[in-house]
Amino acid sequence: MIEVTAAILERDGRVLIARRAAGKDLGGFWEFPGGKIESNETPEICLKRELKEEFEIDIEIGEYIGESIFDYPEKTIKLIAYTCFIKSGNIVLHDHDIIEWIDFDELSNYKLAPADIPLIELYDKARNSR
Repeated sequence: MIEVTAAILERDGRVLIARRAAGKDLGGFWEFPGGKIESNETPEICLKRELKEEFEIDIEIGEYIGESIFDYPEKTIKLIAYTCFIKSGNIVLHDHDIIEWIDFDELSNYKLAPADIPLIELYDKARNSR
């Protein structure tokens, strides 16, 4: 099982989703950005590193949202999600071809990566309990 992180970036009541660039694994699918946890990392450290590499931004980690385990044909991933906030930097795309800041209710309008879909319900529960 591969452990991967997901950042549910929040800004002004909206969340950020990013579309994987063509030619990348899951190209064309939208996702909450993040990446694979390296052997010496916590999920929080991984998120900070991945968002710096993928978007050139520094983030603040918010609340733990939950986990999604998904069996892709070639691998099983455990996706660990946190809310996050941009502390500094302007987004520059490296692994994605477009980003969108959307209202929560718009998430169903996008073709999300399968492992990300269960995070929507977990995030909805977390934001409704605030």
